[in-house]
Amino acid sequence: MNFDEYCQQKAAPPGSSTYYAVRQAPAARQPLLTALFALRREFEETVKETSDPAIGRTKLAWWQKELAALASGNASHPVAKALAAYLPDVQSEYPALQALLAGFEMDLDQARYLDYPNLRRYVQAVGGTFATLVARASAKEPAQVESWAAPLGEALLLAQCVVETGNDARHGRIYVPIDEMQRFNVTAANLINRHYSDAFTELMRFETKRARDALQSSVAAVPAGERRAQRTLLAQAALALALLDEIERDGYQVLHQRIALTPIRKLWIAWRAR
Repeated sequence: MNFDEYCQQKAAPPGSSTYYAVRQAPAARQPLLTALFALRREFEETVKETSDPAIGRTKLAWWQKELAALASGNASHPVAKALAAYLPDVQSEYPALQALLAGFEMDLDQARYLDYPNLRRYVQAVGGTFATLVARASAKEPAQVESWAAPLGEALLLAQCVVETGNDARHGRIYVPIDEMQRFNVTAANLINRHYSDAFTELMRFETKRARDALQSSVAAVPAGERRAQRTLLAQAALALALLDEIERDGYQVLHQRIALTPIRKLWIAWRAR
């Protein structure tokens, strides 16, 4: 298996939302975008699917060394090799890649957040940094992307937190701020034990609205001159909005299942987002 095949299987297998979002980009940009999504998936698996924080830190330390090797031209991991092959300037993106890794490291430091400002620091570090990397990969003016790409990435991660509420809780992570859970009289045990109630519905309605509002405002902020070049991010946003609508229609039944769109619907939504 070559590094392109590895990245495809890791991040964007056929039928996945990432697959359809990446396919909206020009063909020449798709390998780089797939590699970036694969790197994010590697980091995510390291912190969210490793039960022992010590092992997670060891793996992240390895990735820190691998990013340094990538910057020096000695990458060994298939994803790093793909980035070496497709990133036009590895050195210039090295700080952002380090920042993304540091963002995911926050998952090893805390699994719950006192309030939204605390959660937002995580959302900015992971979602904002990643979307900026993706935007620069296709942007007409890469130096200008952070002001609008970072908020879009944050919104995408907020939507992901809604979608993954149940799955995250089962793995010991709750991205709903503690003060908001208290406001709606929902406990961590309710989420972990998959306990639905009117209070939970109201809490999820609040979380979903925040994610939807953030998505809509950040999509509107993408400059007209960049919209064609940013079809992958715009497709992701359209897919996220459709999924939030589906979750709402299903009564926010996200604790015992992962609600998803069908592949044909993903294809249609991503295509329309162009």
